[in-house]
Amino acid sequence: MPNLQIALYARVSTDQQARGNTVDSQVAALRDRIGADGVALEAEDVFVDEGFSGTTLRRPALERLRDRAAGGLVDRIYVLAPDRLARRYAYQVLLIEEFRRAGAEVVFVNRPIGASPEDDLLLQVQGMVAEYERAKILERSRRGRRHAARSGLISAIGRVPFGYRYVTRDEGGGVARVEAVEEEARWVRLLFAWIGLDRLSLREACRRLQEAGLPTRTGLARWDPTTVALMLRNTAYVGRAVFGRSRHVEAQPPLRPRKGHPHPSKAISRVPVPREEWIEIPVPALVDAAVFDAAQAQLETNRRHRRERRRRPGWLLQGLVVCRRCGYGFYGKMARGLVGNQRPADYGYYRCPGTDAHRFAGTAVCDNRSVRSDRLERAVWDEIRAVLEDPRRLAAEYERRLAVSRGSSHAGEAVAALERQIAAVRRGIGRLIDSYAELRIERDEFEPRVGGMRERLAQLEGERERLVADAEMERSLALVIGRVEDFADRVHGALDELDWNGTREIIRAMVRRVEVDGDNVHVVFRVPSLSPPDANDRPFDPAMSARGDWQHCGGHREPAQWGRPWTEDKTGTVLPSGNPDPRWRP
Repeated sequence: MPNLQIALYARVSTDQQARGNTVDSQVAALRDRIGADGVALEAEDVFVDEGFSGTTLRRPALERLRDRAAGGLVDRIYVLAPDRLARRYAYQVLLIEEFRRAGAEVVFVNRPIGASPEDDLLLQVQGMVAEYERAKILERSRRGRRHAARSGLISAIGRVPFGYRYVTRDEGGGVARVEAVEEEARWVRLLFAWIGLDRLSLREACRRLQEAGLPTRTGLARWDPTTVALMLRNTAYVGRAVFGRSRHVEAQPPLRPRKGHPHPSKAISRVPVPREEWIEIPVPALVDAAVFDAAQAQLETNRRHRRERRRRPGWLLQGLVVCRRCGYGFYGKMARGLVGNQRPADYGYYRCPGTDAHRFAGTAVCDNRSVRSDRLERAVWDEIRAVLEDPRRLAAEYERRLAVSRGSSHAGEAVAALERQIAAVRRGIGRLIDSYAELRIERDEFEPRVGGMRERLAQLEGERERLVADAEMERSLALVIGRVEDFADRVHGALDELDWNGTREIIRAMVRRVEVDGDNVHVVFRVPSLSPPDANDRPFDPAMSARGDWQHCGGHREPAQWGRPWTEDKTGTVLPSGNPDPRWRP
């Protein structure tokens, strides 16, 4: 017993539960059970997910626990209840089976489980009940809060903005209400006057609030311009609190995963709801309606001027540029300096977050150079145009794959030979069955012989399917090569007429990422999937697919040589030394 490698797993669903330290009660109960079993628990064997839903398996602590179990480093896992492991019974069964295959025993503190089918059935029933209970609670809560909002009850709003205080039902004599906090309300009126009447910027308003020593609602001394902008747009200050301003939907995968976070931490994301679906609840007004409208107009003016100063709708390569040295994604930043004819002007550049010392306790973790956005975007777009306008590069890639598929013997002759062998094996199986039925051979002799022939039949059928698939791919490749010229003619004239949004869509469809390493820029393309035309015989469009890598169509440039043709490499990327990157495989 003392030699067992054990682990502890606990979970709470919401951030509010995490702040309330409700997970500590789970950890305490688990430690008591571990102490009663007479085993020791190390600090690194405690896995806790705070603020993660049990309806998803994308949880950091759970991922680490699964990795340790898969490596054979865990013999027993203690969990308070099955719903702490997962809220969906299918996930519960999946995790328990995974842990069992790795040799790890799962112990639930609220009740023991065994290894019999009845125990598994009871566990699944518990998971189904937990999943049903969660769905029922969520639906009841949603409909209850919506009904309360339609009835004008302020209890439907979970949190009141700065300047108000929520009076609970017990404090308000049976009715919850919102009342103004005069000290905070005075600063709210000043804030709207600064923006709407004095036409100050958000940063100047934040500086004034900070100089006055006014803390935020969460107790911070520094005010953020984004927080101030959200306050200025809140209609509660003119007496109309809003319920249902946003809703939760399933989280969409990011364009490029964050470094160290291959999966999003949340399974859901919040999206805005159309204004006509909002439900307004009357609250005490703190700001005059005319001042509120003036503040909205000034916010819109500031937003328009800021966009005009940038002189661009956005960053073409947003989410695609990656530092090849540290792995962080570049971000766009505007600056002012001397460009062109030595006149001061605004320009943008892509910068690696690893070079920002303030992000890493005063010490930068990367020394990569920043890249001018206009040069990098122009270079990437020129390479995309070269791929689209020169069909020889695309055809060469497909020709290479076609040559690989033709490397074996002739598909038609091989399939015909396999068909003959399959027919002969099936006839042999039929003769064996007839002989056994006529009692000419014994069962001990029949079973091994027929089993061997069936295995041989399965091997031959699998080989036939592989050859048929290769022949189909060869036919598809031939069709693709035949349409490359037509596709190049179609896109040649349309590329010059694309707007900024159209250019960005093509870049995101064709480029997987842009890697920056000092003076070298590497472009990794996507390659379209090779599927045959559908029933309507629609032409194959290489620019509209986004699966795979163009591993033989990559290139790199040095910023000082962006006027020269790009060099190509057989692995899709080229290191400064000229050696292929060992991380990528053809």
